[in-house]
Amino acid sequence: MLYFDHNATTPVAPEVTAALTQASLEVWGNPSSIHGEGQKARKFLESSRQTVAGMLHCSPAELVFTSGGTESNNLAITGLARGGKHVITTAIEHPAVLETCRQLEREGGAVTCIGVDRYGAVDANEIKRHITPNTILVSVMHANNEVGTLQPLQAIAELIRERRAAGQEIYLHSDGVQAFGKIRTNVNELGIDLYSLSGHKLFAPKGIGALFVRKNVPLRAIQHGGRHERERRAGTENVPGAMAFAKAVELCGEDVSALRDQFEARVLSELAEVQINGPVSNRLDNTSNLLFPGVSGEAMVIALDMLGMAVSSGSACSSGSIEPSHVLLAMGRTREEARSSVRFSFGRYNTPEDINTLARAVVASAKRLAKRRQLVTA
Repeated sequence: MLYFDHNATTPVAPEVTAALTQASLEVWGNPSSIHGEGQKARKFLESSRQTVAGMLHCSPAELVFTSGGTESNNLAITGLARGGKHVITTAIEHPAVLETCRQLEREGGAVTCIGVDRYGAVDANEIKRHITPNTILVSVMHANNEVGTLQPLQAIAELIRERRAAGQEIYLHSDGVQAFGKIRTNVNELGIDLYSLSGHKLFAPKGIGALFVRKNVPLRAIQHGGRHERERRAGTENVPGAMAFAKAVELCGEDVSALRDQFEARVLSELAEVQINGPVSNRLDNTSNLLFPGVSGEAMVIALDMLGMAVSSGSACSSGSIEPSHVLLAMGRTREEARSSVRFSFGRYNTPEDINTLARAVVASAKRLAKRRQLVTA
């Protein structure tokens, strides 16, 4: 199987598998225990925290290990905004953010959902216009999981700083699950207060993630028990997972934009009607979301799967839904256009030869499916 769905999940890197196996066999102690095995586990846990924090350019004390991106988003949003406060987010967020915000609304909170332009970008001035004295949190993803659009976090952070300087308690959270490990991420340069991470998006196993929480952000725990993670996340820490996550972070840094550009150039040269969803630039270097007019995106995914190639018609967390992509609809695509779109996301183990194979299969499948639809319609 040739795999081109890295935004859904990634294969575990061999080096990461080795680190996970060794950790599971040798570092099995409870890091809260004071005996030798416990302190050994604590040492490796904190070393892993330091590695991940180094990639973010933050203090290790500002990093909370979690089970993944969904928990990190829930902790960031609910841990700050529960209690009738106002939250601002965008229409293209991951369900882990949107559904958490809906739950806040059910509990009596207020949520404003900001739209985006046709490239999937939010306007910082629109966010400024909707901030009220009761706004406690703005949550804007760093990079979109479906089209790859990068958001203007620094401009939004400047708005937050201005309100905070005027005496308002307000914070900026970003879902960085798709961006972390693919683009340089310095939380201080970005000016964000909370940042969500997930290991399985960067060749680590599922079940491990993290949340950056800037010092003095009054985050409240949302699960209760022991005093783990500086009382921000109860539960015995997943030390092998943290060690595997750290190893994956050490391996980050490859740029696969050449593969993406090679793929798009080949497909667009042979299928003139195909369009790119999202911006040509200012997007993740591994993400290509293409609109195939007159072709079912689901049919394209199935056709390529039968040829031994894995791609996606949208977010993996929503792929079971009959509804078209909420991201593409927010960008102004029609329901039919959204259903005719396919996401291709590349990774470090893809080769130029793989890309040529994919491009040939996509062109042939698109032509065959379009012809079949014309025959059915006639």
